[in-house]
Parts: sequence; C-alpha cells; structure tokens
Amino acid sequence: MNTKPFTSGPSENAVMITRVADRQWHALDDDLVVGRGHAQHRPDGRLFVSIDAWHDATFDRLAEAMLAQLPAPLYTVVDEADAELTAGWRRAGFAVRRREWEYSVPTDPRVTGLDDVLPPPGVTVVSAGQADEGLLRAVDRAIRDEVEASVGWQSMPAEVIPRAAGDTIVDPAKYAVAAAPEGYLGLIRVVTAIRPRIGLVAVRAGEQRRGIARALLAHALGTLHRSGFTAAWTEVQESNQAASALFEGIGARPMSSNLELVR
Repeated sequence: MNTKPFTSGPSENAVMITRVADRQWHALDDDLVVGRGHAQHRPDGRLFVSIDAWHDATFDRLAEAMLAQLPAPLYTVVDEADAELTAGWRRAGFAVRRREWEYSVPTDPRVTGLDDVLPPPGVTVVSAGQADEGLLRAVDRAIRDEVEASVGWQSMPAEVIPRAAGDTIVDPAKYAVAAAPEGYLGLIRVVTAIRPRIGLVAVRAGEQRRGIARALLAHALGTLHRSGFTAAWTEVQESNQAASALFEGIGARPMSSNLELVR
C-alpha cells in the first residue's frame, strides 16, 4: 500500500492518495473517501484508467499519483459532453486519439428501408443461435486478421467483456452469419438487454460491397422489430465513413459521442 500526502484546496487539509489495491487508488480527506482511481487492462492489452472525484484538485492529485505508478501508454474514455472530465484528463497530459459516435438505430423495416433487402445470390443468412460454432469462429478470426493487417483492430469499437486469451467469440448464440457453400462470409452480433446493442457487423474483405452487411442488418433489425424493440444502438468510430454511411442510410441517428484519450 502506498500513501502520499497532498494539500487540498482552501481548507488546507491533507488529502492522502492511497493505493488500496494493485490498480485501485483512494483519495482520503480526514478518512472520508473523496475520490477513486482505477486502472484495467482491456482484452487488446491496452491499459485504461478512470477517476471519480468530487473536486478538480482531488482529480489532479489522483491522476498525478496514478500516472507516476503506471506504465505508458495509458488510455481513458469519456463522454464528450462531460467537458469537466475531459478537461481534467487534458490537464493530466492526455490527448484525443479518436471519437466514437453512438447511434440510435430504428428497427421498423418501413423506416429502415430494409424490408425487401435480400442477401446476394448464393448467400443465406443463418439466424442467431443456429450457426456452426467452428465456422463462426473461423470467419471471426479471418475478419479480425484482415482488420489487423489493414487499419488495426484498435480502430474498432472498444470491447471490454473479459474473455479467455484468444477467444473472441463471447457467446455464439448472439451471432447471425452470412453463409455460402465455401463457408461463412460475414457476421453480426446483437446483444439484447434493456435495449439491444449491435456490437459488430463485419464481412470478409473479398466479399464486401455485395450487400451482405445490409442483409445481415435487415435480418437482425427485423428480428428485433418482431420481438417488440423499436430501436437498437451501436457505436461507430468517426473515421469509419463506410460504417457511418451504412447506418445513416437506414435512418440511424447519432445521439452522443465518446472520446478515447491517450497519454
């Protein structure tokens, strides 16, 4: 346990920054917890940090203590609308790495225009829960390798669900796939909770621009609509113009944005 005193604001009380666990810090003012810091490795290996503090001065002291004890590079994600939190991380030396938009996606085919969309000849959509797990894992691995060889998987929306090393299929029952005689060509993952989330839509590089992604979306959104959901949500990196065009073309609207910062 590491404890480091700092002077806090006008009261001149000593705020103690204490490392209470391997990747957890508390800011204490007269034994009252007035701030918390946390660090966590994402599945892609990057180290993300977060701070929850009552006052800017406490935030800055937590950040100073954490950054002195953690290896660079460090990352964090903030709601772009939270100007105060963003300013705090900027004071700590973080800079914007990328912006990710959160979209609200309608499910009604009369709104999306996907009611008559079919997959290209020779391709069928296999519903979620019915895909062959071996073929599903194979296409997921192939797509990830293609992305990593081009823009890099770190350009994709952050995935934070813990999983075994090398296992990128969280729950096979959440995936619908585009199937052809030679194997699976694309996939879509939809997690249905309080509001459905489209976590991933991806097609093999050599099969893109054939309408497969639209067919997968038509299938997934139609299924959600029939289940009583009026909208889903998804995240798209600002620089991914193809994904933005795909979702905006079916009536999706950007509702908010997150910033990924790096130091």
